[in-house]
Amino acid sequence: MAVIDSDAHVLETEHTWEYMLESERNLRPRIVPTPNDPSSGGESWLVDGTYIGKARNVGHDTAREAREMADIQARLKHMDELGIDVQVLYPTIFLRPFTRRPEVELAVTRSYNRWLIDIWKKAPHRLRWVAVLPLLSMGEAIEEARFAKKNGACGIFMRGLEGDKHISDAHFFPIYEEAGRLDLPICVHSATGSFAVHDYFLNECGFNKFKLAVVGSFHSLIFNRIPEKFPNTKWAFIEVSSQWVPYAVHDFARRFERNGIKVDKSEVLRKNKIWVTCQTDDDLPYVLRYAGDDMLVIGTDYGHNDTSSEILALRKLKEDGAVPAHVVKKILDDNARTLYGL
Repeated sequence: MAVIDSDAHVLETEHTWEYMLESERNLRPRIVPTPNDPSSGGESWLVDGTYIGKARNVGHDTAREAREMADIQARLKHMDELGIDVQVLYPTIFLRPFTRRPEVELAVTRSYNRWLIDIWKKAPHRLRWVAVLPLLSMGEAIEEARFAKKNGACGIFMRGLEGDKHISDAHFFPIYEEAGRLDLPICVHSATGSFAVHDYFLNECGFNKFKLAVVGSFHSLIFNRIPEKFPNTKWAFIEVSSQWVPYAVHDFARRFERNGIKVDKSEVLRKNKIWVTCQTDDDLPYVLRYAGDDMLVIGTDYGHNDTSSEILALRKLKEDGAVPAHVVKKILDDNARTLYGL
């Protein structure tokens, strides 16, 4: 049995932006001190006039050179110690909105993707990655998705809200169509791309602006039957635990059943090709009644230090006996392999 970490992170460094074109260098993110902003940890990225805290959500149970990918062998060695065969890599800086300008988004995301390609090339069978697309520029986004697929990407990163749009908006339909053609799942990660929502909840803990944005996007997606429009496309909802699945599915079913449409709650995720990351402290027997044992995966949140971070999550799932061994194998291996096309 392989052990696949379905949600690990990289922490960007100044090297991440060295892939920007010479003509784009004035758009390059910069590290600046922010000692008066405790939420930043004292240091921030400055991107197109937007400050993004850099030093706070850092998992100190990982070595700096491993989480920043400065030493790929150190990362692989730590994975070996944790009993992890493959990690799927997600970004850090893009968990918040950073620009409204298409040219900035294109330059920054393109450089990030090329950094990840260089990382992937050093360990192509163990380090896979999820591409970040310039969603304000749909033509370039589709080109970038195709390029990423050819260079080790196994998913497309999205946030619960993207700018002023929810993910059910027709603006994103070309990406969803292309994602199905490329066999790249749409991976909706705990995050928000909406300045309005982010700033409205600026001083709260992150539950509303990051996690509920993802839960709401799941409900919107299935209620509006978006997966039915793109039958070849897979979807994933990442780093918001799985405790919400019964509630969201139950609410969805009630709304349809009021109109005389019977819903088999245990089949909603499978029929819509939707996977969800779980956590070891979720009530998994209860969640499995709604999610089914083919649609859950699990991650460590490697490199971060928040409510979803659990460096030993995969080992604990195997050892604590909360779910049967054959279900553990599916969550750690089969389901992740199917979701990410590994």
